[in-house]
Amino acid sequence: MGQPVEDGSGEDGSQGASRFELPPGQRLQRGWPVTHYGPVPKFRPERWEFRVFGATADGGKHGWTHDEFTALPYTTVVADLHCVTKFSMLGAEWGGVPAATILRLAPPAPDATHVMVWAEYGFSSNLRLSDFAAARTLFATHKDGELLTAEHGFPLRLVVPHLYAWKGPKWVRGIEYMTADRRGFWEERGYHNIGDPWREQRYSYQEEPGEGPEP
Repeated sequence: MGQPVEDGSGEDGSQGASRFELPPGQRLQRGWPVTHYGPVPKFRPERWEFRVFGATADGGKHGWTHDEFTALPYTTVVADLHCVTKFSMLGAEWGGVPAATILRLAPPAPDATHVMVWAEYGFSSNLRLSDFAAARTLFATHKDGELLTAEHGFPLRLVVPHLYAWKGPKWVRGIEYMTADRRGFWEERGYHNIGDPWREQRYSYQEEPGEGPEP
């Protein structure tokens, strides 16, 4: 794979480690295990819509059909995937629509601070707006040049390389802009509200003041 390539630091909350370095407590994974909660949903393109709602800048809702969404500008990002179950997959090429594109086309209100990512079966994961807006956050349709499989999130999964992978749900259907934080599916079940693998933020009992929603 050659020499380490710097991922950078600051803009995405990472610690500036190379993409060949593992976060604390992680092990290198060859291949890509299938991990998710619940069944794999059936994709029905005629019913599929990506929605943006909540605290939008214009107060309205925005939506794209599957054809419209896949017609948005496509880009690739080489990034790692760190699962909270302690495996890391390094140097994958993800292809899809940058989160920055959605922020531009359907911007949040000035007082929006967080995003709830919604997926099939009502699954949700919360992110700070700054994490969602990071340069390498991507709505992925492809991995290593091939369409995602259904088991890995087809037609759309979110990739947030600098956070644990549960923060990037499979089978995404939309985002909600929020003016205050609230926990998503796994966050309500004891997982850390932020989920930075370089700080090993796995569980809610590790949260420092200010890292979780206001009580």
